[in-house]
Parts: sequence; C-alpha cells; structure tokens
Amino acid sequence: MSHTAYPKVASLKTAAALRAHLDRSAIPLALDDELLSADRSPLAQSIDVDGVRVGNRFCILPMEGWDGTRDGEPSDLTRRRWRHFGLSGAKLIWGGEAVAVRQDGRANPHQLLLTSDTQRAMAALRDELIASHRDRFGAGADGDLFVGLQLTHSGRFARPERFDRPAPLAAAPHPILDRRSPDGVRVLTDDELDRLVDDFVAAATLARGCGFQFVDVKACHGYLGHELLGARGREGQYGGALENRTRFMRRIIEGIRAEAPGLQIAVRISAFDTVPYRKRADGAGEPEPSSSTPYGFGIVRDDGRLDEALEEPRAVLRMLESLGVRWICVTGGSPYYNPHVQRPAMVPPLDGYEPPEDPLRGVARQINATALLKRSFPRLAFVGSGYSYLQEWLPHVAHHAVRTGMTDLVGLGRMVLAYPDLPADILAGRPLRRASICRTFSDCTTGPRLGLVSGCFPLDRFYAGTPEAVSIRRVRTDRLREATR
Repeated sequence: MSHTAYPKVASLKTAAALRAHLDRSAIPLALDDELLSADRSPLAQSIDVDGVRVGNRFCILPMEGWDGTRDGEPSDLTRRRWRHFGLSGAKLIWGGEAVAVRQDGRANPHQLLLTSDTQRAMAALRDELIASHRDRFGAGADGDLFVGLQLTHSGRFARPERFDRPAPLAAAPHPILDRRSPDGVRVLTDDELDRLVDDFVAAATLARGCGFQFVDVKACHGYLGHELLGARGREGQYGGALENRTRFMRRIIEGIRAEAPGLQIAVRISAFDTVPYRKRADGAGEPEPSSSTPYGFGIVRDDGRLDEALEEPRAVLRMLESLGVRWICVTGGSPYYNPHVQRPAMVPPLDGYEPPEDPLRGVARQINATALLKRSFPRLAFVGSGYSYLQEWLPHVAHHAVRTGMTDLVGLGRMVLAYPDLPADILAGRPLRRASICRTFSDCTTGPRLGLVSGCFPLDRFYAGTPEAVSIRRVRTDRLREATR
C-alpha cells in the first residue's frame, strides 16, 4: 500500500484529531493532551539506578555511523554528531553509535572500531561530547550525564571492506535470509564464538579506559547477538535450547564483570520480531512465506498476541537481572528484513518497501512491548524506542508513557540527527521548531545504502547543500514518483 494511504502526522493538527485517527484505526496509542510545566514534567525528573543518577528521561539511541575512517576512528563528521548529542539535553547517551569489536564485524567500511589502536581517538570523542554538554548546560552539568558505548558484531550483515560487498558471518542458518546472500553464508563455529566473546570483553575493557561508564552488549536488529537468541536450529553449545542461545551474551557479561570491574553493563534487545518481509510487485511490503519451523526470537504473528510473543524475551531479561544488568533498551525487528517494524517511517529507504501498515501502528507496538516488559520487571530501567515518527506529538506520547510507568526513559535516534536539541526544547517548555522535525524521509538510511555518509540531508543545512544530498534527493524523488503511479 502506498504511504499516501495513511495521513501524515503533521496533518493531525490537534490531539482530538490524532486520537480520532487512532480510534478509527484501532491503534492502541495513548497521549497526554497537555504537558506539565518544565519543573513538574515527568520527562524532567531524574532517575536513580544502583547508584547511577540520570538527570532526565531522554536518551540518545545508538545509531550505525557511516563516516568513520577506514581504520575505525571518528572523522570530523562523527565528532560533529557526538557534539550534537552533548548539546541535546538528553542525560543518557546509549552508546551514541554502534562500534564494532573487530574488523570482520563492521557493518560498513566506515563504522567505528574499538581496538588498542583506536582507543585514544574514541576517548577524545567521548570528551568532545562531555565538553559540548558542559558548554551548553554549565560546568557541572555532566554530573548526572550517563555515557556508554554500544559494542557490536554485525554477523550476517557484516560488510567490512566495501559497502556493496557482503561478508556474512551468521549465527545460524536461516532459510529465507540465506537466499538473500547469493555468495552463500558462513555460520560461525563454536570455537569462533568463544574467541569472539573474548573480543567483546577486550573491547569493553578498552571502553572503560576511554572513560565510558557503561557498555551495551548489543542484541538487536538482526546482528549477531540478536540472531543467536533465535538460533534454535543451530547445533552445539550456542544453539537449540534457550540456555544455549543465551550463552554468548551470558559469557560476555561474566567476562566483563571479571575483567572490567566497575563498568556498568546494558543491553539493547530486539524484544520482538516478525518473519522477514519482501517488496511486492506494487512496491508494498509483505511477509515472506515461512515454513512451520520456528526461526527468530520473540516472533509476533498477530499484535493481539504480543504479550505471548514476549515470553522468551522475558526469560532473557530474568537472566540479565540475575547477572546484575539493570539498563534495558527495547526495540524490535531489523532494518534489513522488516524496517517498518524496527523504524516506522512514511517514506522507505532505498532498499525498503512501502509501509504495509500505518507507521503509527509500528510506534504503538514498540511502546506497548516496552510497557509489558516494564510491568514484568519493575526493578529494571527501560528505554523505549520508535518515538521519532510521532513528530509534533512526540512530547505528548512520551509524557504519557513516562508519567504512567510504561517506560522509564524515551529514546531518540533519527530525530536528533534532524533536531539535536529537541530534548532541551521540550524540557525548557519551548515551542518545537517545526522546520527541524524529522519527517521520516529515510534519507539518513538511503545515503549509507548508496555508500554515502550518514546524516539528515533534508533538514540539516550542513548536509543539505552537499553533492550527496543531491544524489539522495534524486533517488527519493524517483521512488515517490513510482509509488504514486
């Protein structure tokens, strides 16, 4: 179905209009009509978890960068983005960026890489973020700022040498996704996973040396840590029963505890998923025909059964809680095989498809999954995802979600590429700058799919005048023309 079948969020001018659309569409998404003043807002309240104080309820989510050096160090563009994270006003920086623990785990040739050779540059990157925060909010403002680093191996979606040359290293065979790799997919052996555990632990130790307060052991979006959670068909100690499928995560956490004492550990997890989607002849997304053999983790086949689909994710969270992990960021799906689930958007990226559902339904799914898990694990601190598509209504939905205990913090990704200081404006009670609000054109994804740098090409003037922006606009215009035929 063309994206023109769904109303643009910006066209829903009042809370009554938005609520009427949600009711007509049976989309379970709640919001507060009025926002409390800055000093009383639930979004402005600090949160304390095991001796860590985070100064408000906004979090910058980790995004995959495409503008590091070939050696894995930050570039000027990377440093600019991290300075923007610092001036955003958010007090939880969840990694800022996905950082590979070794070369063959990079999702693209310009993804950041944490090794002894890049450690000094990564420490300087963190320092720039802290300095930016102090410059904007005062000399002692970083006292309640919590900054971490997301550690990753991209698994079957690794492309370490060229953006157009996949080099997949999978956790397990997958009958649908394997067909999408014409040169075949190699499954990592148990011995290789054992060594990769050591690489994660070594990277975490380096991160602590950089001054990061926590690391995120990434388990989302189809990358290796996530795929292992669904590796039912894998033989050996890392597949089959859930105890085996969580072994990789468990060993990494235990290793970090032993080798980097004092370093906090967090996990961003795709707590739900769907079968992979494909593009239909008319451009819309549709689910791939799937066999009766279960693949994946937290598979949702019907939104009415979302709670049921979260049973295995709950088991993983029980394990994490027993290991002393307190910080959980909930997301869902993957940008590679069901992007409408992972990142609701009106306009698909270059390699995507027209949304098969109102993107507001995808937002509601993310928020409600987080709420269900928060209800089950009240002692864990949860960060929710999927809020950027809400645009002008983001503060109202976020206000309601935090006020009612559906989540502890609100995560922002794409939105802060377009509008870095949105959290600061909300917290200060200032009107939003409508011209800066992310409209989910997906250019920040289309650019990297073309081998270009990542950034907000439509709204960030720094990028808007570049040759890359011209190329992306041309691609987007062509896709919009096709979609409206």
